[in-house]
Amino acid sequence: MKILIRHKKDLPYAAKKILRNSGKIRLFAFYGPLGSGKTTIIKAICSELGATDPGSSPSFTIVNEYLTTNGDILYHIDFYRIVKPEELFDFGIEEYLYSGSYCFMEWPEIVEEILPAGTLKISITVGEKDERILELN
Repeated sequence: MKILIRHKKDLPYAAKKILRNSGKIRLFAFYGPLGSGKTTIIKAICSELGATDPGSSPSFTIVNEYLTTNGDILYHIDFYRIVKPEELFDFGIEEYLYSGSYCFMEWPEIVEEILPAGTLKISITVGEKDERILELN
C-alpha cells in the first residue's frame, strides 16, 4: 500500500490510514533518508493515538515514552546512534519490542536482525515536488 503526503496538512489523514491498515500490529519500522520526515510522521501517528506530549526526536536519548489520554504508553525509538547491536541489549530493547505497546522505530536498518516478525515496515521516499511517498510492507 502507498500513501502520498503532499502537504503537512495531510499528516493526520496519513496517520489514520497507517493505523487503520496496520490492524493489530504494534511495531512500526520507518525507513528513509535523513530529512525524509520519519519523526514528523511518527509524531502525527502518536497524536492520532492520543499522545499528550507532542513528541520529539529521541536521537540523543534513544527512546522517548509518550503517554496517551487513555494512559497507554507509546515508544519512539531512534537507532541512529547505535554502533553495535550489543548496545541494544544494554538499554533493554526487548522490553520495548515485546511490551505489547505501540513502538515506532527510526533507522531500523541498523538493527534489522533483531526486529520481530510482523513488524510493519514503512519506507519513505521524497518525491519531485517535496511530497512524501510512504510504502507499507
